[in-house]
Amino acid sequence: MSAIRTVTGDIPAERFGVCDAHDHLFFGSPRLPGQELRSVPAARAELVAFAALGGKSVVQWTPYGLGRRAAELPPLSRETGVHVVAATGLHQAVHYDDRTLCELRGKLADVFVAELTEGIGTSGVRAGLIKVAGGFHSLDAHARWTMTAAAEAHRATGAPIAVHLELGTGALDVLDLLCGELGVPPHRVILGHLNRSPDLTVHRQAAESGSYLAFDGPSRANHATDWRMPDAVRALADAGHGSQLLLGGDTTTAAARSVDGGPGMPYLLRRVRPRLTAELGPELVGRILTDNPGRALAVEWPDPVGR
Repeated sequence: MSAIRTVTGDIPAERFGVCDAHDHLFFGSPRLPGQELRSVPAARAELVAFAALGGKSVVQWTPYGLGRRAAELPPLSRETGVHVVAATGLHQAVHYDDRTLCELRGKLADVFVAELTEGIGTSGVRAGLIKVAGGFHSLDAHARWTMTAAAEAHRATGAPIAVHLELGTGALDVLDLLCGELGVPPHRVILGHLNRSPDLTVHRQAAESGSYLAFDGPSRANHATDWRMPDAVRALADAGHGSQLLLGGDTTTAAARSVDGGPGMPYLLRRVRPRLTAELGPELVGRILTDNPGRALAVEWPDPVGR
């Protein structure tokens, strides 16, 4: 039976509820010094605020080596009543030092599979998806390496692959590689950050492949795309792709948390949901927040040896 792999165990999709399909409770990168998401009380406060607005689940896209704090996730989930999905995978090379990348050479797919089926480190928490990343309008050697490993791990487990698109670009190149060359079924691919590049033609072409499209995160000053998102979502829904759309918050810095004055996790339900509902109607928005994430993340997980 297909199930969503959360940090407290596998659950059926119908229990997943209203979902923030891309966010971070914990995250740390040398590219963002001093802005790490490390505070457990702050993470708990974000989940509580999200739950108060009807949120039931959060998908943390934090991959290997970027401060996932996997052991903290189950108690946070139980305390707040919010389902949490953890990620394995690897981000862009700039987020890691050379030693870490060298240690992973030749065994990256094995690491992904182990974290999906056995657990992350000694935490025992199993990941529920694989997160990788492309570059700005390109796929460099690092991206091809990580996506090849992700495809191998997908074949071993069925896990979905979530892709950070740099500033929303490169979606078609990612699909050519993952689904064309590497044979990953398009419905197992989630393309992130499409709101940052509001190219409706590319959106439609990506949707026609059968992949999921995520509009995740409030607009930043250099993006200025929030006002275009309802039109992009409407165009995709009108073209018959409403069942492939996801929404998320993508909180990546401490300053962006609602407890520190930023939009944080509550923004998705406090501001994005009513805005989209006013323009697109409650039925479509409800499906995007509830039904679509359940389908995107539900997998026929294999039984690990010895379990």
